[in-house]
Amino acid sequence: MKETVAPISLAGSQLGDVRHVCAFFNSDDEEYRVLLPFIKDGFECGDKAVHVINPRQHHNHLQRLAAAGIDTAASQQSGQLELRTNTETYLRDGRFDQDRMLQVFEQLASGNAKGGFLLSRIVCHMEWAAEGRSHVDDLLEYETRLNYLLPRYKDPVICTYDLAKFGGDMVIDIMRTHPMIIIGGILQHNPFFVPPEEFLREVRERRTRRSTCA
Repeated sequence: MKETVAPISLAGSQLGDVRHVCAFFNSDDEEYRVLLPFIKDGFECGDKAVHVINPRQHHNHLQRLAAAGIDTAASQQSGQLELRTNTETYLRDGRFDQDRMLQVFEQLASGNAKGGFLLSRIVCHMEWAAEGRSHVDDLLEYETRLNYLLPRYKDPVICTYDLAKFGGDMVIDIMRTHPMIIIGGILQHNPFFVPPEEFLREVRERRTRRSTCA
């Protein structure tokens, strides 16, 4: 049984036991304004930071952290900051494999992560998913299956989405796979969340209908 954990300040509210969050932003500036206090607080509390970022944003991301007072060189050397590229993490060998990604999250979770950190604060930039629709159903299945996995741990997982890069239908489906949401810069319980067993059934029915009509 998962122990009760202290709430974490995030986006103007408190993150309790439910810690799978989709975060929608209109710009990089808005994203960092909202998330940097949460990220910096994690460093000060001694939590591990796992950031899965666009490879083109690597230098800018480190600059943003440094501007917030985070010693990025020292934290990377100590293992407290782990940077991964989203293409290598999600699209190894050029394809998205949801089963492999669930195993990756098991490895990143607190208690399993290297270094003995009690908590991992995981932030994943998801813009790679806007570059092709071939893996959309798999991504949605993966996001909803995370809701079976993450309650075993106490790690907050923030999946960030750039609203300019995703269509309305995709945004709605992403919302439906996350029990918590940041929109307008504020964290709240997500009224659009659909329980994973129900959403998985819907996505798989969609896939079947498409293959039948093809």
